[in-house]
Amino acid sequence: MPPSRPERVCVFAGSGDGRHPEYREAAGALGRELAERGIGLVYGGSGRGLMGAAADAALAAGGEVIGVIPESLLGLEQFHRGLTELHVVGSMHERKAKMGELADAFVALPGGIGTLEELLETATWAKLGIHAKPCGAVNTRGYYDALGAMLDAAVSEGFMAPEYRDTVVFDADPARLLDRL
Repeated sequence: MPPSRPERVCVFAGSGDGRHPEYREAAGALGRELAERGIGLVYGGSGRGLMGAAADAALAAGGEVIGVIPESLLGLEQFHRGLTELHVVGSMHERKAKMGELADAFVALPGGIGTLEELLETATWAKLGIHAKPCGAVNTRGYYDALGAMLDAAVSEGFMAPEYRDTVVFDADPARLLDRL
């Protein structure tokens, strides 16, 4: 059972910045908010994009930041060199397992297919009872509106029970999202 206030939050995010500055601003706001609340940030270890922005903001605010990166991505993702801890693992599966082991909750920032996969997998694990950790997404610029609509369609079409619809909590404001988890 996760603590009532998470000690660490796993943040899934893109290694790019996206087309709008609001994405990077939201990543920084999430990182700062976690640090100010005394909550550690666990993430994929990159120094680039929204991943790097969240890590940099948390570190600048005095927070703990733990990166987990597969050995094969060490050169590709330009791992962050200023982290509290960096775990190098053998595969993407090990990366996700380690991040899940270290965190008490999961939050996705905007990102690509990898970010979506990570968010949906952790939500699936919650639904299946593999963990009881809350999952959320920072819905900057309505980025996750389509995913919310897809989840609504899954319920209305009978592919998902209504009680699982809110397995992923969406909010545009990082602080408010953390309050809701």
